[in-house]
Amino acid sequence: MYDVSTRKRALALVAQGRSLNSVSRETGISRAAIRSWQSRLEPLPRLAPPAPGPPADQRAYAYLLGLYLGDGCISSHPRGGHYLRIACANSWPGLIDACEAAMCAISPTGRCYRVQAEGYVSVVSYSKHWPLLFPQHGLGKKHERRIALEPWQQAIVDGHPWEFIRGLIHSDGCRITNWTTRIVGGQRKRYEYPRYFFTNLSADVIRLFTAALDQVGVEWKKANARNVSVARKASVALMDAHVGPKY
Repeated sequence: MYDVSTRKRALALVAQGRSLNSVSRETGISRAAIRSWQSRLEPLPRLAPPAPGPPADQRAYAYLLGLYLGDGCISSHPRGGHYLRIACANSWPGLIDACEAAMCAISPTGRCYRVQAEGYVSVVSYSKHWPLLFPQHGLGKKHERRIALEPWQQAIVDGHPWEFIRGLIHSDGCRITNWTTRIVGGQRKRYEYPRYFFTNLSADVIRLFTAALDQVGVEWKKANARNVSVARKASVALMDAHVGPKY
C-alpha cells in the first residue's frame, strides 16, 4: 500500500500534463492505481476480520472445551495472534485423533497440526480469536485463578454434557479396574470392578465436571478436594456408554 505522500507526488506529475503511462514508468506505480487516486486520495481503511460468534459445531466445541480445561493452554505470538495447544499422551493415539478433529472443526482457520515432544503430542492451531473462543485464558495456572463459563459456553455444555464430560475425562480422567476382597463361605475372594476417576487442582473445574455429571444422572463422590470418583454400577455403565476408556 502506498502512503499519501507517494500518491501526491504521482498526482503532481500527472498535473504537469504527463501521461499516466509516463508517470507509471517513472514511479513504478500501476496506471490503475494512479487513476484511482485521482478520485480518492486517502487509502481505504483496513477492516479487521469479524470476530467469530459461538461455534457452529457445538459437539466438537464441548469436547474441546473439556480438553482445554484439563490439558490446554493459549499462548500469544510476538507478531500478534495466539496458539491453542492441547497436550495428549502418546499412549492414546485415538485421543490425539479426536482432539485434532475437534480443534480443526472449531479453529477459525480450519487448520491445526501436531508437534511431537518426549512422551506426548501437542495438537496446535493458530488464530487471533482463540481468547474469544476460550475466555478462560489468562495469566498464571488455571487452578490459581477463577474459572467460570460464559453464558454461551454454559448453553453449549448444557446441550452437550456428555461431550464436555468426555473431554474432561480424556484430559484429566481415567477408567480403571479396582479390586477388593470379601470373605465368602469362610474363604477370601477377590472381586474386581471398574470405576472412573477425575483429578484436577482447580476447584472450579471440579465443580463444572460434577455439575455436568449431575445433569446426566451420574452419581459421584469426592475422594478429596482434587479427586472425583464414579463407582456405582449404574453410573459406570452410563459412563461406559457415553465416554469409555481412553484409546
